[in-house]
Amino acid sequence: MIETGLQNRVVIVTGAAAGIGNATARRFAQEGCRVASWDVRDGQPEPGGCFQKVDVTSAPSVAAAVEEVVARWGAVYALVNNAGVLRDGQLVKFKDGVVAGMMSDEQFDAVLGVNLRGVFVCTRAVVPRLIQGGGGVILNASSVVGLYGNFGQTNYVASKAGVIGMTRVWARELGRYHIRVNAVAPGFIATDMTKGMPEKILQSMVDHTPLGRMGRPEDIANAYLWLASDAASFVSGTVISVDGGVVTGT
Repeated sequence: MIETGLQNRVVIVTGAAAGIGNATARRFAQEGCRVASWDVRDGQPEPGGCFQKVDVTSAPSVAAAVEEVVARWGAVYALVNNAGVLRDGQLVKFKDGVVAGMMSDEQFDAVLGVNLRGVFVCTRAVVPRLIQGGGGVILNASSVVGLYGNFGQTNYVASKAGVIGMTRVWARELGRYHIRVNAVAPGFIATDMTKGMPEKILQSMVDHTPLGRMGRPEDIANAYLWLASDAASFVSGTVISVDGGVVTGT
């Protein structure tokens, strides 16, 4: 059995009300962590943890939540930047010789706001606490589409590629403070977000995945747990694809 060294560590998980974020908060709690679950929606705390309603795009909201965590537990060890949204659409849709649609400013800004700016805002707020505590871990949610692109997702791909860039910058900047920074790039994961998709689309996702199935939220949660653990103490600045081989299969 691998010793994670995470018992009683304080971990913040954003977007923790459902899906991958909820599975991640639950997995860290199972490991004995004190988990602060953040989400803009209502949610429930994990055993021994707390739930805070936080807008990751708002610096004041994030700063207040960090102060509350520190007041409660005195320290922060890890931040999992999981919160994210989708607003899909083609850059320009051309039909019968005319423009039939295009991605709006609102679609673009909404996704970049949560998926990229939110990661920046939360990390900026938490890093001073990690430095004061002697080190820690930042884990960022990217996506396999941030590595190879995807039709109809200009905004989402841009945000997830940007997360990879920030991850590598922060690994260089923060290593001197014993802070490790890594990203996880999920493939096609079965969440509430995908349940409403047509069966044909879901089957296409499976067909493009060499392992022949969609991932589970727990698959991503386990990757985050390992990256936060002592077992990954020399891993920083990397992007780990948890995708059933989908990048290989594209």
